[in-house]
Amino acid sequence: MYFPPTNPPSVVHEDWGVWAPAAHQRVIAKLTVGLGVLFYREHAISLEPLPEAMLDEGKASPVPDILLQDDETDQTPIIIEICHTKGLKGDLQKVIQLIDDDLYGILEGFVYDYKASRWYRYRRGDGAIATPSSYSDILQLDLNNFL
Repeated sequence: MYFPPTNPPSVVHEDWGVWAPAAHQRVIAKLTVGLGVLFYREHAISLEPLPEAMLDEGKASPVPDILLQDDETDQTPIIIEICHTKGLKGDLQKVIQLIDDDLYGILEGFVYDYKASRWYRYRRGDGAIATPSSYSDILQLDLNNFL
C-alpha cells in the first residue's frame, strides 16, 4: 500500500513533481543529461544541473523542475520549468516571482511548453515580461539544442 509523504500545509503538491506525465519528465531528463555532460564530463559550464531540487535546503522552498547551481557560491543563477500549454501562465508567473523576489539569487529563468514546443526566458530586470527565447546569456548556449 502506498502512502503519500506528509508535508507541511505550505507545500503545494504541484511542486512535488510526483504526478508529472512522461512527456514532462522526458524533457527534464534530456535537459539534465545534456547539461550534465557539459558540467561533469566536459567541464564546459560551471553550473551543476539538478532536477527537482529545493532552492533552499535549510527550509521548505520552491522546487523548480531543473535548477543550475553554483557549488562554490551556493547560488542558483538559473531555473527551468517544464509545462504544457494549460500550465504556461502559472509557471511563467512562478518564474517571474522567484526572480523578482530575489530570495535565491536567481538571475535567469526559463519555461518550456512541451505541447507547443515553445521556450520563454525571463531575466532579472526584464520588468515582468518574458520573451520567447531558449538562449541562456549566463551559460552562453541555447537550451533547445538538448531537446
